Amino acid sequence: MPTAPHDHQLRLLAVQDADLRIQQAQHRRATLPVLAQIDELVQLDRGLEEEAVARGTEVNDLRRAVAKAEDDVQSVRDRAERDRARLASSSTSPKDLQALQADLEILERRTSDLEDVELEVMESLESAEAAQAEVVARRENGVKRLRELEHERDVTFRSIDSEIEEAAQERAAAAEGLDAGLVSLYERLREQHGGVGAAALEGGTCMGCHMSLNPADLRTIDTAPAEQIVRCEECGRILVRKERA
Repeated sequence: MPTAPHDHQLRLLAVQDADLRIQQAQHRRATLPVLAQIDELVQLDRGLEEEAVARGTEVNDLRRAVAKAEDDVQSVRDRAERDRARLASSSTSPKDLQALQADLEILERRTSDLEDVELEVMESLESAEAAQAEVVARRENGVKRLRELEHERDVTFRSIDSEIEEAAQERAAAAEGLDAGLVSLYERLREQHGGVGAAALEGGTCMGCHMSLNPADLRTIDTAPAEQIVRCEECGRILVRKERA
């Protein structure tokens, strides 16, 4: 049967306590609710960034469409202005006057149609710019909230990291000089049993699995030498007998 000085076995409980606190702190660090909130906002920001790009493209296209519509209207107005100037000229023949008057009527209708197009495109642009501004505002608010949550995360991380560092120092002090065979067995069992490789035996109960040992097993444990490493018959963890000296 493996053996280790009883005082080493008692110190192993301090190692186990520190390891458990480190494990719990690491789990708490990895599962902070704020991390899920940050991830959600990061995903939301990516979606808003894509939408903002799409809105920006739409706005730019509509601005070009507005500029073209304005140019088209102005071009027709300029042509109509030239026709009116020719109508006012005394040198224009009656035949040309009749043609110019017909052309002006066509240009007036064309101007009206183009102004309708211009108005429609300008309204579309106004709507697109409002939608773009709304997306930008949403993204800015989201980024602001993201920065707040990241600060909250970092503050909590520092606090937890401090706990881990403190527990790690306590573990190092408790583990210094421990029997190598005892530590090796403990580490193997700790890996197999969710981070708990050693537990105290208190009142006939294993504090690792919280099962009460049967009287026969308790008698065997009680009569075993103090340096003998005993294991829980229920869970297999190292049992540390506190009352043994």
